[in-house]
Parts: sequence; structure tokens; C-alpha cells
Amino acid sequence: MIAYPVIATISPNVLLLGPLGWSELMIILFLVLIFFGPRRLPEVAEAIGKSLQKFKKASREIKQEIDSQLPDAEEDTEKKG
Repeated sequence: MIAYPVIATISPNVLLLGPLGWSELMIILFLVLIFFGPRRLPEVAEAIGKSLQKFKKASREIKQEIDSQLPDAEEDTEKKG
């Protein structure tokens, strides 16, 4: 069996970003604070949180839909074969 390095399975675009350290996160937070201001920052954080929550819910629903349809597809192939 050939063992492929983990790096080979990662998209090249992800490697351009690299891992973010504390200094990079502080710079990003500082820029966000300057761009949105201290008064709108809680609103922006809440909107991002709600968006992430909706995305997770939608991905869970899609996964459940696929899982529920998968046994039906297997039964159809067994009946045909």
C-alpha cells in the first residue's frame, strides 16, 4: 500500500492561507474593528453567528436527506440486479 502525504490531499488554495497565529488574528480583529466600528461589531458578530448556524442546519438536513435516500437506492439496485 502506498502512503500519500496529507499535504497531497489538501487543496492548493488552502495552503496559500496557512495556519493563522495569534498575531494574524489580532490584525484581522483590529481591521474589522476599524472597518465596522465598536457599535456595529456586536451586530456583525451576531449576523455571522446566525449565518453559521443556518449553514450548519442546512448541511445537517442535506446529510439526513442523503442518508434517508441511500437505503432506498440500494434496495432499487438489489431488485434490478
